[in-house]
Amino acid sequence: MNDEPATSRVYRTHRQALVEYAYGITGSQWLAEDVVQEAWLRLDEARSRQEIREPLRYLYRIVRNLSVDMLRRDDRERVYRGVDLDLATRLVADDTPSPERVAIDREDMRLVAAALAELPERQRLAIEMYRLGDYKLREIAERLGVSVSLVHHLIVEGMAYCDRRRREGR
Repeated sequence: MNDEPATSRVYRTHRQALVEYAYGITGSQWLAEDVVQEAWLRLDEARSRQEIREPLRYLYRIVRNLSVDMLRRDDRERVYRGVDLDLATRLVADDTPSPERVAIDREDMRLVAAALAELPERQRLAIEMYRLGDYKLREIAERLGVSVSLVHHLIVEGMAYCDRRRREGR
């Protein structure tokens, strides 16, 4: 207990210098005040557990550590606080296609539909069942009464034809 007046006296005598020291690190008067107050509380707590031989040195070390910690915490918080939500919303990728993309895709669909209409019926049906109906090659072969390899050939050749017609139409 005979320590208490010495640590209190050190704190009172050097408080302004400690605030200036903390201000030099944090660049903020109110942060510096908070840091020095917290440092005093920690010194007082440590003093109750053990003898502090050099309270002034101890205070400066605590002030430095707390100042650096507050700066780091402030930097992390600034990432969250400083975000302009309107700007962030505009910058986030939008899954909605642009009007240009919609127009291009519509034209492609028109060209593919026209190319499909030009194909023989069996080939067109095989492609539609495979691509639009999600049928397996075996199921298409059964429905059309042909071999699986012929269905595969019809689909590959028909898709290639549709792709050529789409590219030509652009």
